[in-house]
Amino acid sequence: MRIAAGTLRLGPSDWEAQGIVDAHTREVFVPAFSLDAFEVTEQRYATCVDAGACVPLPLRGEPGLPVTGITVEEAARFCAFAGGALPSRDQLAFAAAGPSSRRYPWGDTGAVCRRVAFGLRAGPCGWDATGPELAGARPDGAAVHAAGHLFDLAGNVAEWAAPDRPGAEISGTHGGSWADGAAAALRTWNRRLLPVSTRAPDIGFRCAYDP
Repeated sequence: MRIAAGTLRLGPSDWEAQGIVDAHTREVFVPAFSLDAFEVTEQRYATCVDAGACVPLPLRGEPGLPVTGITVEEAARFCAFAGGALPSRDQLAFAAAGPSSRRYPWGDTGAVCRRVAFGLRAGPCGWDATGPELAGARPDGAAVHAAGHLFDLAGNVAEWAAPDRPGAEISGTHGGSWADGAAAALRTWNRRLLPVSTRAPDIGFRCAYDP
């Protein structure tokens, strides 16, 4: 889905973002780009494996589930196969926040279970979950742009962003996941820094493309 160019403004009006959102992220122009409307699913990833362009991963066997347990390099390889690239931190944040700088992808309030798959392991939205839901299963939490809707930019799986520079050993995930129990993890400014080799059952990705 195409996302029009705009200015990303985050942080100053949200006291929880202080010290987490840096000056670069608070106001930056983001050129137009396109982004997958859904997290990359097992079905899509399997096409890349079948083509010999992606490494096989342990999958749950449900085509509509997001891929998890994937490293940054493996996610980037799939995106290249799909004709795109891993989104930057600014692209993911702007897709979630929009030009109005939403606190959550759907708006400034209402981090409730009907909108977002979070708190499924130890509450408040469920117990003992071991993985995400089907991609797009909670459409009430979609981010609305002029061209359409983007699903699961908060919750379900946290999503890899491309490293800030080539060869970096650390990158960020955005949006929180099914395993997070706090609404702060769902904020559009939220970023968790991890080694690029990290594999986790709550981390997946989507791809960005030229507009």
